[in-house]
Amino acid sequence: MESSSPAVPFPLLQTPIETNYRACTIPYRFETDNPRKATPVEIQWIDLFLNSVPSFRQRAETDPTVPDAPAKADKFAQRYTEMLEEMKKNPESYGGPPDCILLCRLREVILRELGFVDIFKKVKDEENAKAMTLFEGVVKLNDAIEDEAKRAENLVRGILAGNIFDLGSAQLAEMFAKDGMSFLASCQNLVPRPWVIDDLDAFKLKWAQKTWKKAVIFVDNSGADVILGILPFARELLRHGTQYLFIRYEPFLSTKDEHLSKKCSH
Repeated sequence: MESSSPAVPFPLLQTPIETNYRACTIPYRFETDNPRKATPVEIQWIDLFLNSVPSFRQRAETDPTVPDAPAKADKFAQRYTEMLEEMKKNPESYGGPPDCILLCRLREVILRELGFVDIFKKVKDEENAKAMTLFEGVVKLNDAIEDEAKRAENLVRGILAGNIFDLGSAQLAEMFAKDGMSFLASCQNLVPRPWVIDDLDAFKLKWAQKTWKKAVIFVDNSGADVILGILPFARELLRHGTQYLFIRYEPFLSTKDEHLSKKCSH
């Protein structure tokens, strides 16, 4: 159920948020870059989204809730591809310069306008059911680790493994369609440490020294990510002494994206 309360900035962010906060941490461009020319990083990300268009079209054309789904899926693929190609020529053509969030929002706006509310609902339901059958085993495995630092590391690895599951990636979508995906295998096949951003040792040290009174966790909306990654971690936070725990799923689109809808329709 959507809240009727007005949206407010997250209070722990530095203010003024307009200048100090950027949701995307990847340096897509610098102040010295030409605003009318896409940077190499922007082009790489646009190409990544271009490569995912066929898998999104395939999901959309089998959506049983949308009349004429195959035709509308083709229209989605055509419109989104044209937009991405246009952004290569003019990065500011659709509210840019582009970043991952903008590219996702544009894609979602087009899908919604064509009547596709959630093209991944079927696979989400399937993955939720699979994840629930594994939940008890994952929790028991965590509980069996007596060393607190090692247990914390195992929980973090579970979060990373759950987050790997992303059908928005063309490569992962192909893997899933071919062989399915295993949460336990993902845990075992994580990239060896040190990771690109690796604060795990500092986190384990802090974990052993303090208890957090409050915790807010922003999560994905389904599947192994939340059920096998986040929920065991949240459970451990509660056992560790956290008194107030909030798990927040934020819908991707909001009324703030109405201007994007207008841009997409032109």
